[in-house]
Amino acid sequence: MKILRISIIVLLASLLTVSCDFLDKEPTELTLDDYFKTPEEASSFLTGTYAILSQPTFYGGDYMYLVAGDDLSHYGGSGRGPASTGLICNNATTSDNAVTNFWYLLYAGVNRANIFLENIGKVEGFSTGVKEQYIAEARFLRAFYYFNLVECWGDVPFKTASTQDVKNLDAPRTDKQEIYDFIINEMADAAENGLKSAAELSYLPGRISKSTAWGILARVYLFRAGEHFRENRAANQAEAKDYFEKASFYAQKVTAEGHGLANNYWDFFIDLCSNQYNTTANESIWEIEFAGNNTSDTQAEGRIGNLIGLAGPDLSSKSSIKGKADPGYSYAFIYSTPKLYNLYAKNGDINRFNWSITPFEYKESGGKNTGVTHREFEMGKLAQVMTQYGPKSYQYNGDIEKNKETTNYSRMCGKYRREYEADKKDKNFTSINFPVLRYADVLLMIAEAENEANNGPTDLAYTCINDVRDRAGLDDLPKNMSQTEFRQAVKDERGMELCFEYTRRFDLIRWGEFVKNMQELVPAAQSGENWNLGPTNVYTYFQVSSTYNYFPIPDAEMSTNKYITQNNPNW
Repeated sequence: MKILRISIIVLLASLLTVSCDFLDKEPTELTLDDYFKTPEEASSFLTGTYAILSQPTFYGGDYMYLVAGDDLSHYGGSGRGPASTGLICNNATTSDNAVTNFWYLLYAGVNRANIFLENIGKVEGFSTGVKEQYIAEARFLRAFYYFNLVECWGDVPFKTASTQDVKNLDAPRTDKQEIYDFIINEMADAAENGLKSAAELSYLPGRISKSTAWGILARVYLFRAGEHFRENRAANQAEAKDYFEKASFYAQKVTAEGHGLANNYWDFFIDLCSNQYNTTANESIWEIEFAGNNTSDTQAEGRIGNLIGLAGPDLSSKSSIKGKADPGYSYAFIYSTPKLYNLYAKNGDINRFNWSITPFEYKESGGKNTGVTHREFEMGKLAQVMTQYGPKSYQYNGDIEKNKETTNYSRMCGKYRREYEADKKDKNFTSINFPVLRYADVLLMIAEAENEANNGPTDLAYTCINDVRDRAGLDDLPKNMSQTEFRQAVKDERGMELCFEYTRRFDLIRWGEFVKNMQELVPAAQSGENWNLGPTNVYTYFQVSSTYNYFPIPDAEMSTNKYITQNNPNW
């Protein structure tokens, strides 16, 4: 028991390396007795608080196994058995490593923020406004880590003072509504007192801005508005109306900050994959930054594009094969469900369809791992792609099309394409940033919140959702929609726009639809119709119960924390 507790404290002092443009130096390792004494050391310690985000246990890897399984995406691949960790296949246990590590990492982030906030007041010599900015960033990060805890586990232990030693670590669970109040107050106050605007940060999304805080606040309010579904109780209508109004209020504040939608849907993702920011519009609001190709001393890489991406050959050890011959290796663990395919087809949404769901496969004429020579497209897709993002992709002279229409509607995620990374690509690690918040999401949050707060869509709700649809090349929604009709339109739009961006599972939970939507797909998966992978292991991933509205509290925590004697429902 003591070893486990000491390891937690060690983790607090060791998670310091990060890979961001503004976090460009390796922080000094500090002891709990020393903390920091200069502005430079304070900056390094804050870097360590940010560093939690990029760890392999969080956005650097495991998060993709924890929250990716939903009604539009699933773990898959030919002959591939269920994942052995995380909730992605809905087969987790209370001793699951990914769940356990995520729990402790989030508390490590909370504790680093607490240490920072307790000691920053002692440091002198800051330039004007810098100390206030640092304090605001630490407060936001602490609140964000708590939001992840509440979003995943509900009631959790809550501390706003740092852990000073390995004794007396036991703590009871606090009602999540109390923690929500704290999260909201901290994020709102940080935005008003210290955080810089996105414009002041030159719209570089690696650092937290006012826009970040307001956009995430809107997300917090929307999730809180749906908590009654997890609790299996009727909604408090006055309370829900207030939450939706606040969600709209904070999301609208983002619209005054100079953000916009990129010219084309794929522009954002090409920027993301090629280590660029907002080249056609300021759409990216918050990204977790990664860099490098795993060849230098700085270990700053992530797994976006590798765990989730287009399957490509492993040419990482063949230095002579570069450029379009080596578009990058991916395990391609994440596939679309036919529901997503049909959603795009029903709406005639070929722009987002052809980017998000892979319309081709890489091919090697010379044999396995000899270098890509061409792509094989689904029937009718080559010409479409070449009029869309084709000129911005690798060009192959031998591209071909299949001569029959596909009957398989489950395909690899195409959003994160390693071909835009610089040569030479590592097999398992990428420089692609993790997208946490972009402007399209903000607009759709406004549309949803306005519809719910006003018992039907307002003019603003129509404007926001139609802006997103217009960028996708779709017609505006009709102006005579009921609240129920508009609500479904928002849900569909979020699916088409934000699929594979790790928001859908939590959207389904806050809508009270996770179990229903997942179970509805079981017969389709079992039948195999339009779903080649469905009848093997995949259909079991959708046989979920309300248990999966929460993560399990880890066995490791329950065995060491005497105040937690009961797990989440049915775990």
